Amino acid sequence: MEQQGTLSIKTENIFPIIKKYLYSDHEIFLRELVSNAVDATQKIKKLASIGEYKEELGDLKIKISVNDKAKTITVTDRGIGMTAEEIKKYINEIAFSGVTEFLEKYKKQVDKKPKSNSIGNSKSPIPDPQSETPDLIGHFGLGFYSSFMVADKVEIITKSYQKGAEAVKWSCDGSTEFNISKVVKKERGTEVVVHLAKDSEEFSEKLRVEGILQKYGKFLPVEVEFDGKVVNNTAPLWTKKPNELKDKDYLDFYKELYPFSEDPLFWIHLNVDYPFNLTGVLFFPKIRNDFELHKNKIHLYCRQVFITDEVKDVVPEFLMLLHGVLDSPDIPLNVSRSFLQSDSNVKKINAHITKKVADKLSELFKNEVDVFEKKWDDISIFVKFGMISDEKFYEKAKDFCLLKNIDNKYFTIEEYKKHIEANQKDKDKNLVCLYTTDKGKQDAYIQAARKRSFDVLNMDGSIDKHFIGFLESKSDLPAAQAGKLLLKRIDADTIDKLIDKGDKSESVLSEDEKKKLKELFEKAIDNKNATITIESLASDEAPLTITLPEFMRRMKDMAAMNAMGQITDLPDQFNAVINANHPLMQKIISAKTENKKTAIAKQACDLALLSQNMLSGADLTTFIERSVELISK
Repeated sequence: MEQQGTLSIKTENIFPIIKKYLYSDHEIFLRELVSNAVDATQKIKKLASIGEYKEELGDLKIKISVNDKAKTITVTDRGIGMTAEEIKKYINEIAFSGVTEFLEKYKKQVDKKPKSNSIGNSKSPIPDPQSETPDLIGHFGLGFYSSFMVADKVEIITKSYQKGAEAVKWSCDGSTEFNISKVVKKERGTEVVVHLAKDSEEFSEKLRVEGILQKYGKFLPVEVEFDGKVVNNTAPLWTKKPNELKDKDYLDFYKELYPFSEDPLFWIHLNVDYPFNLTGVLFFPKIRNDFELHKNKIHLYCRQVFITDEVKDVVPEFLMLLHGVLDSPDIPLNVSRSFLQSDSNVKKINAHITKKVADKLSELFKNEVDVFEKKWDDISIFVKFGMISDEKFYEKAKDFCLLKNIDNKYFTIEEYKKHIEANQKDKDKNLVCLYTTDKGKQDAYIQAARKRSFDVLNMDGSIDKHFIGFLESKSDLPAAQAGKLLLKRIDADTIDKLIDKGDKSESVLSEDEKKKLKELFEKAIDNKNATITIESLASDEAPLTITLPEFMRRMKDMAAMNAMGQITDLPDQFNAVINANHPLMQKIISAKTENKKTAIAKQACDLALLSQNMLSGADLTTFIERSVELISK
């Protein structure tokens, strides 16, 4: 028997288009062919399990071989196989119709978009004997025809599991012509031989093939043999039940996924079968620097076949920092990303993951609060980001989100309100949270707060600049109490202004002395961005305090993070508050010469600027020289 025929297509140049546009990475052809082989193998196992196939299954390994001389790559399985009629139906008709449908759908985008990121999801070559056995990705549709991205010719040598079936060979050289003929093949199953094109001969190199198998087939559910060894783990951790696993199993699996990472903080094992199918394990990693935020990613699988590590939309944005694996056959893989966002299953999976993470964190907080506090510095970025970006997560997380003060004590948000309620209300009954972003640089301001027995939060995390404003917006006090919750950085004003209780100290200076003192300091500071005021503060407070108003500092922080659009560089506007009651002011007033007065005032100004890291260049050099001169005298 030998037959020749023409593929029923309207587009004469369909193969050049497949070669150029079907997938963004041509290496995916191997994933698709191996996925087909896995599917065929699982189906013969299913038929055997229900008594439809009574002969010995034998060795079910999928074998991949390369011939560098002949420039071929061959994928062999001992699965369900095909008859000549099935080849005609599923390869020449149904499978190819999947390709033509793809081209019809995307032909208008071909000239605009050089490559598509679509993933094949067309029909399987053999109808599934049991409807509860879902198809894998790829198959003999877009998946099979992806081999023509790298091939001059493709051959299928196959023998059906059915009794009396004859082995057949299908071949196509990349034109619209195909050939089917009888061949001798003893065992059931399918062998796909890809004759590589000149520009794709890299795929006949063993190292290249091994790399692709490690990337896409590391956890395939059927053993895959290449170069004499099995290259995959057929029962990865996420396919097992949590009660079968120990902590060491999770840690070992994490090392398998991310060999050079520290142990994770903890993990969440996902196992859902209704209303969608989802399994996987998500790990909370230790993040030491900004580089690690983007280094490792969550891997998305479909029935243990690796798809992508771009899991946007499937995973909530704030959990993109997690590591691990998700596996679901219910995510539509053959649609554009814009459609993916609106898919109902994707939305359900996204919401479920959010809920599971919130439940896990809540459980850990309630049952092991000491452990939770120890891990807080590492997980706070996930929690705070989630609260900001996801309202449903916020509703749960507000009960376990912790605030840490400079004494390393932890409080929930409500606990902290009660902690400061007695001492940190201003005259308008607002509850004022003081915070520092750098304990070292802002220590002088912290010490001033300590003198008043005020508590100071430590807010030095990478996301805290965003979280502070968010917390204010969410944390109005109950209606029975007047006022709001305000957060003020410890160096945003003098301590008595940060929490203004309405108390005022009497000034020891006359109005005339204040006026002269202000003029002197204006000359000493000589900065148009400075607003100079004289206040009657406690005598043990600093003689001069430089503060950056809270609103202006937040504007600068946002501008620095490129969150303010066109605002890229704001001037260093600041307040210089002179303490009229400090003994140094009397010394300046009583100095015998104007030069002496100016020198002392200038020294006080520079010290204040230095405390805010606002003294540099020539000004810093002059300050050092003046300091040496004053010490010498």
